[in-house]
Amino acid sequence: MKSLRHRLASQRGDVPGWVLITVMTAGLVAAIWLIADDQLSQVLSRAISDVS
Repeated sequence: MKSLRHRLASQRGDVPGWVLITVMTAGLVAAIWLIADDQLSQVLSRAISDVS
């Protein structure tokens, strides 16, 4: 039976997978922001003016 320390040390995370997910998410947010910047600004302005 392996010790807990050895089992924890031998389990390595999938760092490249998490990095890829993070970079792809940031890319999608940037792309949506570039495409819909004017529309999002108008929606936010309308929402704020309706509240006040």
